[in-house]
Amino acid sequence: MPEQSAGHLIVESLKAHGVHRVFTVPGESFLDVLDGLYESGVENVVCRQEGGVTYMAETHGKLTGEPGVAMVTRGPGASNAFVGVHMAWQDSTALVLFVGLVPVNHREKEAFQEFDPHQWFGTQAKRVMVLDEADRASEYVAEAFFAARSGRPGPVVVGLPEDVITQLTDAPVVDPIPVTEGAVGAEDLAELRTALESARRPAILLGGPRWTPQASRQVTAFAERHGIPVISDWRAADRIRDDSPVAAGELGYNRTKDTLAVLTDADLLLVVGGTLSDIPTDGFRRRQGRSENNWIVNIDAALRQHSGAVTRQILASPVAFGAALEGLELSEHPDWTDWREPAVRAQREFRRIPDTAGDNAPGTADMELVMKQLLTHLPEDTAVTTGSGNHTAWAHRYFPKGDYPCQFSVRNGTMGYSVPSAVAISLEQPDRFVFSVSGDGEFLMNSQELATAAQYGAHPLIIIVDNSQFGTIRGHQERHYPGRVSGTQLQNPDFATVAQGYGAFGARLDSNEDIERVLAEAVKAVTEDRIPAVVHVIADRAKLLPGM
Repeated sequence: MPEQSAGHLIVESLKAHGVHRVFTVPGESFLDVLDGLYESGVENVVCRQEGGVTYMAETHGKLTGEPGVAMVTRGPGASNAFVGVHMAWQDSTALVLFVGLVPVNHREKEAFQEFDPHQWFGTQAKRVMVLDEADRASEYVAEAFFAARSGRPGPVVVGLPEDVITQLTDAPVVDPIPVTEGAVGAEDLAELRTALESARRPAILLGGPRWTPQASRQVTAFAERHGIPVISDWRAADRIRDDSPVAAGELGYNRTKDTLAVLTDADLLLVVGGTLSDIPTDGFRRRQGRSENNWIVNIDAALRQHSGAVTRQILASPVAFGAALEGLELSEHPDWTDWREPAVRAQREFRRIPDTAGDNAPGTADMELVMKQLLTHLPEDTAVTTGSGNHTAWAHRYFPKGDYPCQFSVRNGTMGYSVPSAVAISLEQPDRFVFSVSGDGEFLMNSQELATAAQYGAHPLIIIVDNSQFGTIRGHQERHYPGRVSGTQLQNPDFATVAQGYGAFGARLDSNEDIERVLAEAVKAVTEDRIPAVVHVIADRAKLLPGM
């Protein structure tokens, strides 16, 4: 191999791994990698804050199943990027974060922006690696991608000392390391068949990583063939289509009692892809007994995040399990109709926007009417993004989940995700309709990434639910400290004007009479003018959630 710098070899290695886009905020600590990106054919999406960098890279990982690639500088840059690393850890998303570091001979001297990546990221990354030998640059890329993708996916951090990446090397590009999907043995299938055939109240819980559209279809088809109710993990509702006759709802904070009953009353629960973690089990209170019959299909041998009994673990990804289910047919079993239908009917009713929508305070627009009108514009393959907060319920409840993947949200409760994630999806799939529901507090945490959208041609529709408060925390205050609201009220700018300043379409919506016109104009801006659109909805502060 001809000599090249380690920084340039890293870029060549990224290309060998199929990377065509990276997300960065530039820094002097990794200039040679930035130079390697020049004329490489890899698009460098320059974001406005490192949190936006890792949010976009994490979204790319969720969307494609391949690691999203983020690059930031040392010290403050790495600190800002940490939020996305924590999210990728708890959301089980493949992410590779490259961080520029001080020169090797500056270590342990408190040099400018010096920090220890092992100490900072060691508890929230699958691996933390520091490149100290230029000849190993490509090897480190291959190891990082393998670690990020294998087993339960997650973030990997690679430190790049600025002097090491400028050193010349003739080392070759290391090929990608294949990742196993695990396997479902004949004995696994035979025992699962026997267990299902004898169950009176079986249920399937879908969630976690390593899904594909085909795996989603295969698992759904098995459940539909045999009439087994399917419930979804929190913010993982797109593993099964909403219109499936066995879809029984999503677990989480905004659910029906019938969906919860499927979880708690099932005499056999088959968990595919995910685990019984905190939120779906109500803080580790559901299905924790030793007698619970919990079958877990998960490629993570360690079953991190799982709590409660495990009857049997099948060490396979949803891809391997879905393929195995195509050959699994049940014989005689109890009629599960009466067990399944109450939750299925309740979920369909729960998703229906009530005819009483429109009972809102003067000077506001009713979000139920906004969602009802918006649904008339959404194509079949629409993607939705949300961050964290009460405002997410409008999308989680009413947005019709279609084919996987279409729901992009956060399991670690982070705010500020909605805008960067919408931008990342629009960049990767520019012909797809992407819309985001943001809260007023959440939007301002990363609204600057509208500039990134405008610069690179992303064109999502962003709905801002403005009730001038951190509504989730306000709700907790009202429950625990009634009459003592404190520290949760906000004074907001005119978000429509802010959007226009970024070159996006911006409109303010403060009456029900204008909903149809404003949304039509916003959709036109996105689909025909292909620019970002922001609709600033002045919401009734008394309606924190749908149905209130």
